Amino acid sequence: MDTYRLPVVIEKDRDGCYAFCPELQGCYTQGDTYEEVLESIKDAIRLHIEDRINNGEEFPKPDSVSLTSLEVAV
Repeated sequence: MDTYRLPVVIEKDRDGCYAFCPELQGCYTQGDTYEEVLESIKDAIRLHIEDRINNGEEFPKPDSVSLTSLEVAV
C-alpha cells in the first residue's frame, strides 16, 4: 500500500468547514466540524487516487509540499 502526502486547504465559516485538495481537481468536501471535514477529505482523496489507479492512470507522488500564509494590506 502506497502512502501519499498531499496539500489540503480547510476553511471554516459560520456554517461549518470546507476542505479541498488543490492537487486533485474536483476533490472537495464539507462538514460541521474541523475533525469531521478532515476525515471526509481523507476519504475523498483516497477514493480519488484509487479511482485513477484502477482506471490505469499513473498517480505520481509530489516531490514536496509547501504552505504559506500572506498578509495583504488593502
